[in-house]
Amino acid sequence: MKNLLSVTALIEGVTGLLLVAAPSFVTKLLLDSSLDGSVGLTIARLTGLALLTLTVACWLARLDRETRAADAMVTAMVLYNVGAVALLAYAGIALRLSGIGLWPAVLLHAVMSAWCVLSLRKRPAQQ
Repeated sequence: MKNLLSVTALIEGVTGLLLVAAPSFVTKLLLDSSLDGSVGLTIARLTGLALLTLTVACWLARLDRETRAADAMVTAMVLYNVGAVALLAYAGIALRLSGIGLWPAVLLHAVMSAWCVLSLRKRPAQQ
């Protein structure tokens, strides 16, 4: 689980920092669309802060072995990654938004989802 949570922290940390510092760059990269107005910028930056929170949680949990807390963190990341796949794929298919980074991001979140699920399945059940 150490590698999974370390990689997750790295990916989400970079994304979170980019969303806080340059939210329009991220939306242009993912959706080929700019953020207009202070509301969109504020929500994007809040999302960046949420990703930084996940980064800290993953980083701190990465050294936990065989604990419910580590399992809970990975389970939460399954929900996040599956949700990210669904939302980004919806944006690309139904909304026809697509930047150069959209489909690689969908694939990355799908791979991370699978890695999380496999990591949880390898572990013995906690009591």
